[in-house]
Amino acid sequence: MRSPISLLIIVLAALAGLAQAQDIADIYSNLESCDVTVSGDVADSTLNLQLSFEGKVIQTRSIALDGPGTWVATWSKFEAQEGSYQVCAALARDGEQVAQSCYAFSYGGRVPVRFDVRDFQADSRGIHMTIAARDPTIVDMDYMLISGNKVLYLGREEAYAITGGSYSPVLMIWEWKQLLDNGRRYAGRVKITELSHGQTRAFMTDFVAKDDARITETYEDEMGASATVLGSSRVPFEGKLRFVLFHNGTELDSIEKKTPVLLVDDDETVEISWNETLDPGIYRLQVLLMGNNDDLLDMRETVIEAEEMARPAPAAEPEEESPMPVGAAALALLVLALARGRRRSQA
Repeated sequence: MRSPISLLIIVLAALAGLAQAQDIADIYSNLESCDVTVSGDVADSTLNLQLSFEGKVIQTRSIALDGPGTWVATWSKFEAQEGSYQVCAALARDGEQVAQSCYAFSYGGRVPVRFDVRDFQADSRGIHMTIAARDPTIVDMDYMLISGNKVLYLGREEAYAITGGSYSPVLMIWEWKQLLDNGRRYAGRVKITELSHGQTRAFMTDFVAKDDARITETYEDEMGASATVLGSSRVPFEGKLRFVLFHNGTELDSIEKKTPVLLVDDDETVEISWNETLDPGIYRLQVLLMGNNDDLLDMRETVIEAEEMARPAPAAEPEEESPMPVGAAALALLVLALARGRRRSQA
């Protein structure tokens, strides 16, 4: 049986191991934003951030953590001076600091840029970026989907070669892996590290997720119509198509039909039939694509030139057949006439 002292030692060792398990694994910052990766049992902990210029704290941030992962904070815009900056991240639990890490960087001066990001955008589909380098360059890229301060998804592309040259930027697109909530605000972030010189740059922008789709093809005739819809968002598209038929400026028919649920690059065709076959004439057709909130996303207008439908000719009635062939009847009459003539000559 263990003594109370040995049990106390075991408990203290376990607590020490728990505290050691809480760690700041990585930190990066520039003058716009900062990302910090924490590991271990950090639920209910606080991440405290300080941005300093030449030893003077100029901005602070605090993030309440619900678990390990990567967390992002943005700095307020300010008149930056050339010089040395430092960001320190401190992990605290129950008012006690359990881990700390700092990252130093410089602003201003002449720094050779190994790669250049020409355009950067994040939307409901993913991240879109054009990147160029004067000389062939190898980079690592981390791309992140962020909600609030928390990185929901972090993908990495290692040892990517940029070889297009400064006049031929490369277009890169990363599609989100998660489904997005319609109307929710997110941010997209890319962190690029040039391996041979250790140069790191980050780009970040926010967006509001929205369902999106478009009509790619329609078909129409006297019997009905159809439309093909292509999804283009990671918000599930659960909209509908509205087919509106006009003749001589008067609305004749309006038919709505829900589309199947669509995501990026999913396409489905929806078909409808008119209440009755259209009479000959010229008709105008509107095809409206309505989103999840019944907002108009796309439309097509076209003309239906209805022609008179060809009717099958009635089947010809069969002629009544004579009970005796014509030739046989004529022969019978001839034989009868000869027989009568013979009787008269005998008389």
